[in-house]
Amino acid sequence: MTVTEFEPIIKVIEEAYEIPHLNATRKISALLPHDYYETDKHYPVLYLQDGQNLFNPLAPYGDWAIDKSMAKLAKEGLKDIIIIAIDHGEKERILEYLPYYHPRFGEGKGTFYIQFMIEKLIPYINKNYRTLTDFENTGIGGSSMGALISLHAGLANPGVFGKLMIFSPSLWISKSIFNHTKSFEPLYKSKIYLYAGGQESKEHLPNAQKLEAIIKSKMVKGHSIDLHFSVNEMGNHSEMHWREEFPKAVKWLFFDKDV
Repeated sequence: MTVTEFEPIIKVIEEAYEIPHLNATRKISALLPHDYYETDKHYPVLYLQDGQNLFNPLAPYGDWAIDKSMAKLAKEGLKDIIIIAIDHGEKERILEYLPYYHPRFGEGKGTFYIQFMIEKLIPYINKNYRTLTDFENTGIGGSSMGALISLHAGLANPGVFGKLMIFSPSLWISKSIFNHTKSFEPLYKSKIYLYAGGQESKEHLPNAQKLEAIIKSKMVKGHSIDLHFSVNEMGNHSEMHWREEFPKAVKWLFFDKDV
């Protein structure tokens, strides 16, 4: 069988899904295993931000090509995962992915965005798709601001998101995220895949290393966290590098494969 035969089924859930928490609508898509309709299996779910950049080769800044990656993983037998892609809010993106106050951007709406996911979107997905609904089978992730809000979501809701895919998080925008990480009390074992590029900005890698150190100090103290920190010394802040990292993160987070 060729790789294309393993490509996930891409289903647009809704072009304008209502987000009452933000008084907005967003396109939301699902990537289902290629054989989803041929089985009665239930699957873990990964909620990813910036849906426009995940599987659209015509995206202005490139894309992660997660459909191609999932096809290759499926050919290896690693196919049992549903991915939900949530489009960002264009001009509202920074505010909607910002969970804190910022002197330049104002009061972030990130808390409302996560409330929408927990109170409306996740229950909808669990009702309409065959999902594994428990903590250890529910993941969230993204890059840049999408990574920041995903990290915040995991820290603030320790009983909801058990797997965090955090690529090049915008830690510069608020130092509150470091204090939030220090006070994080996981209810169960959390898995965190953190990635950073060495060429992203002067502060980026040191900030990511600071985050890593905080998480590791909690692990030493006995908190139930499993961390994988991946660094590409030549990596810049781009979809190309996140595309390369994505299958590694999926393998480690969902299939317990070493990377």
